[in-house]
Amino acid sequence: MSQANAATKPKGPLIYRQSIWTRVTHWVWAICLFFLLLTGLQIFNAHPALYIGQQSGFEFENSVFKIGAVNTDAGPRGQTTVLGQNFDSTALGLGMSGNAERPVYTGFPGGVTIPSYRDLGTGRVVHFFFGWIFVATIFVWFVASFINGHIRRDIVPRPSDIAGVPKDVVDHATLRFKHGRTYGPLQKLAYFGVFFVLFPLIVATGLTMSPGMNSIAPWLLDLFGGRQTARTIHFIVMLLLVAFFVIHILMVFAAGPINELRSMITGWYRASPGTPSSEGDKP
Repeated sequence: MSQANAATKPKGPLIYRQSIWTRVTHWVWAICLFFLLLTGLQIFNAHPALYIGQQSGFEFENSVFKIGAVNTDAGPRGQTTVLGQNFDSTALGLGMSGNAERPVYTGFPGGVTIPSYRDLGTGRVVHFFFGWIFVATIFVWFVASFINGHIRRDIVPRPSDIAGVPKDVVDHATLRFKHGRTYGPLQKLAYFGVFFVLFPLIVATGLTMSPGMNSIAPWLLDLFGGRQTARTIHFIVMLLLVAFFVIHILMVFAAGPINELRSMITGWYRASPGTPSSEGDKP
């Protein structure tokens, strides 16, 4: 395409897409999840294994996931065990980092934990601090989004959205993005899963691991099959949220980072040509 054609290419309308509530909660969540992830790995390192079942997990060898180290002929090596299968994880810094002369034995390396050194107490304090901010922000988002129709309009998938999933998959695979007023089918399904499945699960399993909450709501232990099972579910949901975050960032760059960032900072979004502008939107 020539420069002249590029310059005369029609632009879609600039529409007000994201409310102040959506924008503020989005960035608060981003900050909270950053600290929750890194402090969560610090807490995990205190006992780098996950279990299924009602028992404490410290007295039984029924782990479904474990990070540790083993001695080999070549010296100490990091080893990660998943469902009974052992993998050498030294290159990833899991189980052991450093070298054979000065090995550092830990679950996740200090570069991805807060604090970077072994400090369970500080990790728990920071984790709980941002955890309660995270919960409060979820409450604010749900109330505001229910009142302004954001949940009904942009999050809950409709039958037409389900029918449009195959085409949307093809469009995403070929990087053909339509910038509309509302979210596309895949966006709705992804956000619905995050807001109505993953967020509630990670909060509920986090509360289940609290002895204080167990005395207030002991039914949580029955619901999740014990504290250790809740811990395992909590960890899995964390991995799913990390996967969502990675895909989310990739889609932002693929769809146009300037337009996407403007939307989440100012609320204004450049839609595709032909998108109708509602009254009050900028032309």
